[in-house]
Amino acid sequence: MRWIVVAVLLFSSGANAFEHAGWDALLKRHVVLLEGGKASQLDYAGVAAEREALRAYLSSVSAVREAEFDAWPKPEQMAFLINAYNAYTVEKVLTRYPDLRSIWDFGKVFGNPFRDEFFRLLGARASLDGIEHGMLRKRYAEPRVHYALNCASVGCPMLREEAYSGVRLENQLEEQALRFLSDRSRNRYRDGRLEVSKIFDWYKEDFEPRNEYFARYAGLLGADKAPLKPGTDAKVSPEPGMPRPASTCTNGLSPMPSWFQGVSAISSAAGLPFPDTSPSATTIRPSGVWRTS
Repeated sequence: MRWIVVAVLLFSSGANAFEHAGWDALLKRHVVLLEGGKASQLDYAGVAAEREALRAYLSSVSAVREAEFDAWPKPEQMAFLINAYNAYTVEKVLTRYPDLRSIWDFGKVFGNPFRDEFFRLLGARASLDGIEHGMLRKRYAEPRVHYALNCASVGCPMLREEAYSGVRLENQLEEQALRFLSDRSRNRYRDGRLEVSKIFDWYKEDFEPRNEYFARYAGLLGADKAPLKPGTDAKVSPEPGMPRPASTCTNGLSPMPSWFQGVSAISSAAGLPFPDTSPSATTIRPSGVWRTS
């Protein structure tokens, strides 16, 4: 009975099951918001100077046992996993910083940074893909996690300027959704067509039914200004250095061409990619401050 009372007091008072203060402090010191809060930059040099603080936080993350984790409410579990993903991604980059231009410098087959089990989580070896696909997507059916995970690439949703918290998770995820969907460089309504980020193709099943999902944010997307055209092949010019559209959506809302390809590069301080001659690759010039979205 005493433990039940303690648990009730813990979560009714706004406390968190796990303390993310170390990660939160690093983000607040080294993440800079851009474009009205729709993008951000992370000062990797600044985080590198405080590497021990990052490692101390990650050590506390790795020390959590599965039984302890399972006892937390779902929002606490999700916040923990999102923070772990983002923090371990930063740590991965720092293992080779400043001698890398893209997170893919680790490798796409051998050394793949997302499949490499380079840390321990809940008592077992773990990978970034394991957190995203094996845990977050599999267990929680919450599509907005895609706006919260940052993969150290320009094409990824922005790295939030604070740690995620179980007691505030709903508001934080919704704000991330609003930021991402209102970004006209990623999502836009034009000529009767809704053009959206490649994320909505990669994780199509997470957003179904997509017509209802996008209708919820029609005002942000600018799709409430005119009737949408029926699903037809979209003719959208790809962005420089990116492949042409490969698919369209026929969900009754609008065609959703693959006009946006996630850029697998860490951007320069100015946030500008420097494309090479390959049609599907983007490289960058290293800098102390790299854009994360």
